Amino acid sequence: MVASLKNLRGLRGRMVLYFGLASLAAALVLSIVTYASTRAYLLDQRTEFATRQAFNNAQLVRTVISLNSSDAGDLMTNIRSERGGYAVLHLADDGSFYPQEPLRFTQSNLPIELVSKTLSGTTGSQRFIFDGEPYEAIGVNIVAINAHYFEAFPLTDVSRTLTTLRTTLSFGVLLITFAAGLLGLRTSTRVLSPLRRVARAATDIASGGLDVRLAEESDPELARLAGSFNNMVDAVQSRIQREARFASDVSHELRSPVTALAAAVEVLQARRDELSERNQQAFDIVANQVRRFDRTVLDLLELSRIDAGAGAPNDETVNLADLVRRVSQRHGFGETPFITTLNKQDETILDRRRIERIVLNLLENARDHAGGATAISVTGDANELRIIVEDAGSGIAQSERERIFERFARGSASRNSTGSGLGLAIVQEHARALNGSAWVENTSSGGARFIVVISRKSINENLQSQEL
Repeated sequence: MVASLKNLRGLRGRMVLYFGLASLAAALVLSIVTYASTRAYLLDQRTEFATRQAFNNAQLVRTVISLNSSDAGDLMTNIRSERGGYAVLHLADDGSFYPQEPLRFTQSNLPIELVSKTLSGTTGSQRFIFDGEPYEAIGVNIVAINAHYFEAFPLTDVSRTLTTLRTTLSFGVLLITFAAGLLGLRTSTRVLSPLRRVARAATDIASGGLDVRLAEESDPELARLAGSFNNMVDAVQSRIQREARFASDVSHELRSPVTALAAAVEVLQARRDELSERNQQAFDIVANQVRRFDRTVLDLLELSRIDAGAGAPNDETVNLADLVRRVSQRHGFGETPFITTLNKQDETILDRRRIERIVLNLLENARDHAGGATAISVTGDANELRIIVEDAGSGIAQSERERIFERFARGSASRNSTGSGLGLAIVQEHARALNGSAWVENTSSGGARFIVVISRKSINENLQSQEL
């Protein structure tokens, strides 16, 4: 539900909103025009009918009164007006008003403007409210008998019809708006579907899947988009492959001369005492730079192999805690405190070489840049395993915690130390190859804590993958 609402805030939401607002505006305009036209038509029809009937009754009054004016009261009592309507007769000679039903309707209930206008000799009509109901009154000037005839016609039926029409149109507007919103949602889904495919492809490419391509589209515009996107990915893939091959080729080409330089340094190291003090200092600088160069070349070669996906996984059934302990002891870090929550029977499927490289790089990083490792921990649960190395350094600034895992990136604490800036990048790449990740945080004592999380793989899963 929350995801859907978030989606509606973007382009899809705007499309649904535009569809809804456009349909609402169109429906409102159409409803207003329909209501106004229908109302005018019904009222005009009602006025025409009322005027015709009022004149017919006025003609009857003129005939009867012209014969005997004393029959005015009886005439008004017996006159046939519309059901719910009422009539009043005014004889100017004696100034008397004769209402049809004196107890309910008299001349005082008629609109004052209409009465005044009719008594002044002008026939007219006017709508008014009587007893909470709408009426239309017709005033007829009967010149022949010097009289004025008034008749009120109920507009209740017209009012009810218009109320029903308003209700129907209101529901229609809401229904049209809702339907337009659904149409906009469906249309936006179809329109944005190619964009979602592009987004998924871009995400896969960003995750390293450079072989991902968009399928061909039948629509000409979408076909152009898919073609341009695929051409862009081809160009990016080609460039990355060229750069990867270049780095790999350079590393291989440098390996032989660097090995020769390292061998020469080892030979000269045996005769270092024969050199003068100044030459010894120069030799130490050369020896350190050759070792650094040799390590950088080795790291570049390893990164090249990782990027190329070279080498089949060498999965083995191991106890991670035992493996990490043996790696640290074999490479001279046996005195570093070791902690684990795993028991000796806790085994999983792992690539031993990758684990060894991760542990060794973390320990060497602590030794070279942070005063050495202070603790090694191996923990885990049913889904993942963790390798944690803490050091005695000054910690890692928040702004550098992601950057130090990039290639050739070095934190501010290691600016003046040796190293190629590739060790932690190799840790991150190996962690990803094990379906995990690596990050760093500071300890309560001020040092850095490097954490590598890898997915636990059971023995059954490994057997299934081998069968497949």
